[in-house]
Amino acid sequence: MSDLLRLRPVATPEMIAVFDDDATIAHACAFEVALARAQAAHGLIPEAVARAIAEGVAATRIDPAMLADEAALAGTLAIPLVARLRATLTGEAAQALHRGATSQDVADSVLMMQVRGAHRLVAGDGRRTCDALAGHATAHRATAAVGRTLLQDAMPVAFGLRLAQAAVGIADALELLDEAVAQHGVIQLGGAAGTRAGLGGCGAAIARRVADDLGLRTAPPWHARRTGVAAIGTSVAILIGALGKLARDVSLLAQNAIGEAQEPVIAGRGGSSAMAHKRNPTGCQVALSAATRAPGLVASLLAGLPQEQERGLGGWQAEGPVLTELFLLASGSAAAMAQVAEGLEIDTDAIVRNRDAAGMGEDMGESAAIIAELLGIEED
Repeated sequence: MSDLLRLRPVATPEMIAVFDDDATIAHACAFEVALARAQAAHGLIPEAVARAIAEGVAATRIDPAMLADEAALAGTLAIPLVARLRATLTGEAAQALHRGATSQDVADSVLMMQVRGAHRLVAGDGRRTCDALAGHATAHRATAAVGRTLLQDAMPVAFGLRLAQAAVGIADALELLDEAVAQHGVIQLGGAAGTRAGLGGCGAAIARRVADDLGLRTAPPWHARRTGVAAIGTSVAILIGALGKLARDVSLLAQNAIGEAQEPVIAGRGGSSAMAHKRNPTGCQVALSAATRAPGLVASLLAGLPQEQERGLGGWQAEGPVLTELFLLASGSAAAMAQVAEGLEIDTDAIVRNRDAAGMGEDMGESAAIIAELLGIEED
């Protein structure tokens, strides 16, 4: 069973792989192995037991479809996963597996491992977009174009100023996301009630070691404190919106009556099943569709912030699918707009023709200076 017909049009293959079943199971298994190794390092279990757990986990083959059915009944992935892993172990190793942890520790830590990988992907394409826009903006900082406010002709602006503003908007959103992931992409290890009971008084040290093994930052338990997830999700949505701003402008400039910019020609993209003459801005469509969906997803994360006491019911369980969908949408949007920005076709003749038809002259004010300030370049 596959849902690629739903996912692939809006997300990159690389991002889909970050959140797929195999990756989720692998991260969950890595958490259990890292926990056992950390406990052995602090004398809670023998080294031989930790090795047996690592070997047993590595040898276990889990069918995602069967695990999904079991998780649907159990209410969490970790319960059937731990049961299956224990079934492959014997004696002290079976008893030591998952010691001092709870299901939410696994779920949240896995989600943050996926967030780290997802962030790297979307940031890469986002920065490609910024770099390409900066190049176009610099090249067209002296190109006087029709400035439009409230969708009407207004006053001349440098064509590059519009692109520079889009580049900085995306860069600002990327910085917000960088900060959110750096601060909140952390380990979750608190045990049954968030007190790290059963870890022999070494909970903080064990959490640090597990975090290091999993590529996360260490932190106190945050089971019912969901501000970090909300911050990451909101930052992803802001990035989607910033990419959507670029998509909106490019799609408007590509209209037949304006024709000042076009998406690059890419095989298989932008055609019509009924009208062969059309050149549709399909990359922009991907980004604008994502920008339409993102606000509602973020609302779900914000609605989950009032978690009940030490562990909530229904709130944090909704976050994983929502955050996953936000990153999937961001990946498709960022990849599409990186292609658009890098291959953007700018028609200077059309820019001049529209400007002259509007009869507004060429006084662009301080456009060139603003572009230089926005992009941190030397003004000619």
